This record gives sequence, C-alpha cells and structure tokens, in this order.
Amino acid sequence: MATPVNKEDAFSQFLLRMGDNTLILGHRVSEWCGHAPVLEEDIALANTALDLIGQTQMWLGLAAEVQGEGKSADDLAFLRDAWDFRNVLLCEVPNGDFGRTLMRQFLFDAWHSIQLGRLMKSSDERVAAIAEKASKEVAYHLERSADTVVGLGDGTEESHRRMQEALDYLWPYVGEMFQSDEADAEMVKAGIAPDPASLREEYDVLVSRILGDATLIIPDSSFAHKGGRTGAMHTEHLGHLLTQMQWLQRAYPGAKW
Repeated sequence: MATPVNKEDAFSQFLLRMGDNTLILGHRVSEWCGHAPVLEEDIALANTALDLIGQTQMWLGLAAEVQGEGKSADDLAFLRDAWDFRNVLLCEVPNGDFGRTLMRQFLFDAWHSIQLGRLMKSSDERVAAIAEKASKEVAYHLERSADTVVGLGDGTEESHRRMQEALDYLWPYVGEMFQSDEADAEMVKAGIAPDPASLREEYDVLVSRILGDATLIIPDSSFAHKGGRTGAMHTEHLGHLLTQMQWLQRAYPGAKW
C-alpha cells in the first residue's frame, strides 16, 4: 500500500516538478549556445534557455520556502543528486540534431502552455502569480517552436525526414506528462494544480493541428516511458547533465560571485 502524502509534501513535490522541468530543459537548450545552425537561432535558443532558468528560480524558490529548511533555489538546483530530481524524461533527452531539439521544445511547450493556463486559476496565489508571469514567455516559446516545426516538417525532403525521425523518437516520452500519483491527487484536492490526465485532450488537439500543418505523422503508439523521475533512464541521462551543471558548486561549495 502506498504511503499517504500530506498536503505540504505534495506541494513541495509539485513545485520541484515544475522547477526541475524548466531547469533541466533550460540547461539542455543552453548547450546550443555557440553551436546553433545560424546566429538568429543561436540567440533565440539562448533566450529560451534564460526564460526557463528564470522560471526555475521562481518554482524552486517557492519550493525551498515551502520546505522550510533554510535552503535556496540554488541549493535545490545544485546540491541534489540525479535521483532526487523530479523532471519528466522528455526534458532531459539529449539534444540530438537541431530538428530533435526543436521537436522536443514544441512537445514540451504545448504541455507547458496548457499547464500554466490552468495554474493561473490555482487556489494558491503564489502559484497563480508564477504561472501568470511564466505564461507570457511560454506563449512566445510555443509560437516559435510550432512555427519552426511546421517550417521544417513541411520544408525540404531532408528537413521533413529529420523532423519525422525526431517525432518518432520523442513521442514515447509524451505520455509521462499526463501520468499522476498521490501527490497530484492531493494538489487536485487542494485546488492548487490540475489532474495531469485532464490536460491530455487539449494537448492532443493542439499538437495534432500543428503536426498536421507540418505534414508529420504522429506515431501509432500508446507506449510511454515508465519510471521517469526515479528510473534508470532518468539517472543515466541526468547524471551526465548534472556533472556539467553542478561541477562548479560542488568543486567550490558555497562559492559566490
């Protein structure tokens, strides 16, 4: 029998999930800085990463406040181990080529925009305020990633092939965003956050429309990677990423600029 989750612990888990998603994806996107195909894309990806890290500061800052252990957002970002992170697997998938990166961004942006729209009505005023601020940035992220997916999907034979391969590779990760557990149930009960499953219908409509415009075919598969946030695949991908992201803080504990 699963151990009951109280409201405070569930709230902390929810905030960590939101903050870890943006932190890990923001770091992944930042890896393109200086390496993107053209300067305009290099700058756009860097700005997207900055937006995501800014949102991380708000989510993890609130998580630290709720935990009441005297920690900061930086502590939660840099001093936890891979198995303590609660992001979905989609966010940590290695970049691959430019097409995979933009497809990953679009699939997350679509979920993120819907989630934030619901969170703006949260019973917790702090969550609603973060969601309202973040939603303005995410609306731009979604517009840009959707336009790029359409442009590349409905572009040349080569770009179409790469985008379809990216979609085929990433689609199995999508299902995890709509799975729920005891912490999610507690958040629904408190009116703080929606049931993840309740976002799926709106998500499918949005994604299907954009991918249709991109002349891409959604894989005929209901398979979703299991065990994200704590599974072996999670620690395999994330361990390498955290080695890059956390090494300075770990090498010089407490160092400040």
